[in-house]
Amino acid sequence: MKATSLQRVVITAVFAAIICATTAFLFHIPVGTAGGYIHLGDAFIYLAGAFLPTPYAMAAAGIGSALADVLTGAPHWALFTVIIKTAMAACFTSAKSTVLCRRNVIAAFGAGVICIVGYYVAEVILFGNWIAPLLTIPTGGLVQSGGGLVLFLIVGAALDRADFKAKIRRNGL
Repeated sequence: MKATSLQRVVITAVFAAIICATTAFLFHIPVGTAGGYIHLGDAFIYLAGAFLPTPYAMAAAGIGSALADVLTGAPHWALFTVIIKTAMAACFTSAKSTVLCRRNVIAAFGAGVICIVGYYVAEVILFGNWIAPLLTIPTGGLVQSGGGLVLFLIVGAALDRADFKAKIRRNGL
């Protein structure tokens, strides 16, 4: 049984809410001077990419992450976030039978690079300085991307071990 458009939209909204909550409120650690913070929302962007068709995963990533920026008092980041997080979600595939297929593991590393480079460019645009944003890469960029990768691998392995993807597909989602 194939998922309906309404089911996909609902699941997309749930992923957007989870991404927003894990980005804005859960394990939210401010770093650097540009208002950045470490969070685990990226792991749920990766999971959305592994479960939802690409356009839906991209919507969940962009909406959930940008909403987190607005809710945490950083709306000036929201436009950049929509672009960066949407591009990150585009790296993944939901077509495979497991979360941790070869493409999704490689995609998690690629998404981390997109995140680091994207926010570096965003900081250059916002603050007009090419050098200062380099200081946020080790603390914010690498730690955040690495944390998201590790959580994605742990949760993905658990879901694959439980054959979760096959079970939800049998139920029409």
